[in-house]
Amino acid sequence: MNMSEEITKEDLRQFGLQLVDNLRKVIQMAAPENGQAEPEWLKSRLVRKMLDISPGSLQNLRITGKIRFRKVLGSYYYNKSDLQELFNKANGQNGNG
Repeated sequence: MNMSEEITKEDLRQFGLQLVDNLRKVIQMAAPENGQAEPEWLKSRLVRKMLDISPGSLQNLRITGKIRFRKVLGSYYYNKSDLQELFNKANGQNGNG
């Protein structure tokens, strides 16, 4: 395609279909063998609900480096294993006894 060719609605539709198909393939490859996809990264709202904490408390955990996070398009995602470890420490289940 050169710069003088116009992009049609059909071109965009085909591109969208191809993009969705590629995303499905990536998701299938990332899913565990048993078919039960459990997210490794959780959104802020779910984390606050699970830990029963305020947005400020979650921000404090993020700032102090107690939990790993990623920011994607303005939303924060938190590492599930870090949250489980933090929860176990809070409940006195640190594995030492």
